[in-house]
Amino acid sequence: MLKKFSKLKVLLVEDSKVTIKAITNFLDDLGVQLLIAETGSAAIELYRRERPDIILLDIILPDINGYEVAKQVRRLQGKDDWTAIIFMSVMSKDDDLARGIEAGGDDYLMKPVGRVVLQAKVAAMYRLVRMQRALVQLTEQLNQANEQLNLANQELHRVSMTDGLTGIPNRRVFDELLVREWRRCARLQKPISVVMLDVDYFKKFNDRYGHQAGDQCLKITARVVASAVPRASDLAARYGGEEFVLILGETDGEGARAVANRIREQVIGLKVANEDSPHHYVTLSCGISTVLPRDNMPVDKLVKSADNALYLAKKQGRNSVAYLDYGQGD
Repeated sequence: MLKKFSKLKVLLVEDSKVTIKAITNFLDDLGVQLLIAETGSAAIELYRRERPDIILLDIILPDINGYEVAKQVRRLQGKDDWTAIIFMSVMSKDDDLARGIEAGGDDYLMKPVGRVVLQAKVAAMYRLVRMQRALVQLTEQLNQANEQLNLANQELHRVSMTDGLTGIPNRRVFDELLVREWRRCARLQKPISVVMLDVDYFKKFNDRYGHQAGDQCLKITARVVASAVPRASDLAARYGGEEFVLILGETDGEGARAVANRIREQVIGLKVANEDSPHHYVTLSCGISTVLPRDNMPVDKLVKSADNALYLAKKQGRNSVAYLDYGQGD
C-alpha cells in the first residue's frame, strides 16, 4: 500500500498533454497537491506564489528551457529555503545530466517516466526535503539559543561589573580601568588623579534612620558622583561601603580639586537630613592624589595616597577636600 503525502506540494512543468495526464495519474496515487505549468515563465511565477516542495521539470519547453527555470528558482530561494528539482528529458547523454546538476537540479528522470520510478523518486526527494527543513529548524533553534546565551553572558558581564545597590561601576571595574588609564596617561605624559570620597557619619546615619534610608542615601550620592565625570575616559565607581572613587585621566591636582569640591557642594545641597552631623545634612569628605605616571611606578601607591588624603580630610573636620602628592602619607 502506497504511503500518502497529502502535505507534499509538487509543481509539474511540462507542455505535453499526454505526459501531464500520465504523471497526474501517477501522483494521484500519492495524494500530493499538484500544480501544473506548461511554460517556463508560468513555472517561475507559480514557484514565487506557492513555494512547492518538489519540481518535476521538463528540459524542453515552449519559451525558456528547463535549465534556465532551475537557475531562476535557485536564485529566488532564500538561504534557508530548498526545493528539490527533478529534471525530466528524453536526452540521455552524460553531458545532459551534468548540465542539469550544474543548473541546480537534484535528480534526473528519463522519459517516458514510469509510475514506480516516479513515485519512488518523489518519495525519496520528499524525505530529503523534510530532512533539510528539519535541519533548518534545528539551526534556527540553535541560533536562538546562542543568541539567548550571548544575551545572558552580556547581562552576567554587566552585573559582574556593576554595583548592585547604586548601579554604577564597582571596585572590580575601578581596579581594571585604573591600570589602563595609568598606562594611557604615561604614554601621553599627562597627569592622572584619583579622588576618594566618603559619606560622613554614615554609620550614625544608618543607626538613626535605618538601613533602607542608608541605601537610599548611597544611591543619591552615587548619582551625584557619577554625573561629575562626563568624559568617557573618566570613571566614577563604588569603592566599598560608603566610599566612592573617581579616576580622572589627564587631570592635574587643581582640576581634581575642582571636581571634588563640586561633588561635595552638590551632596550637601541635596539637604538630606543627618542630625548626627554638625552640618545637619549628609556631607562628603574627599581625598585627592595626583601624579605624572611612569611605567616603573606602582599604581596602587596613587590609591593609597588618595586614601591617606581622605583620612586627612576626615581629620580636618569632614565636609572637606584634602590633597596629597603621590606617595605622601605612607
